[in-house]
Amino acid sequence: MEAVVIYESMFGNTAEIARAVSEGLAEQVDVRTVEVSSTPPGDDVLGADLIVIGGPTHAFGMSRLASREEAAGRRPGSPVVERGIREWLDALADDASGRFGATFDTRVKTVKHLPGSAARAADRVVRRRGLSPADSPHSFYVEGMEGPLCPGEVERAREWGRELGRTALLARQSTS
Repeated sequence: MEAVVIYESMFGNTAEIARAVSEGLAEQVDVRTVEVSSTPPGDDVLGADLIVIGGPTHAFGMSRLASREEAAGRRPGSPVVERGIREWLDALADDASGRFGATFDTRVKTVKHLPGSAARAADRVVRRRGLSPADSPHSFYVEGMEGPLCPGEVERAREWGRELGRTALLARQSTS
């Protein structure tokens, strides 16, 4: 069984969570970790049995070009990421049936009770594209807009990766 973790990260926090999720998954399945702007949605990614997608929450949802420009402006000289998970998912084919999907985001801890989440928004798209949910959307918390990650979040992400791997293996076995 193969999994791929695709992520978008502005300040490195989501990338760190993606690596931790991949480490947990790697205990159960073969896994690749890919930054979203470096891979188009295509057969090499869709060949995976489990697709895990994560990004930062911007304005209560997935980032847009304007929100990525604003975030890049917080750190002079930071490049603007042209394609985030929103654009990647928009380009994903509608028939990804037979595969599993899971989504995660990073978000500021102080606003965790406010509505909206990149993970929940991405989950809706993933389901419309035909991926079966491997788990509910997960959020991992940062201290401020730019981070750092809150204590314990990396280990929590690693454990979630382990759980995803076990869940996907069991689901794959039941469909075989």
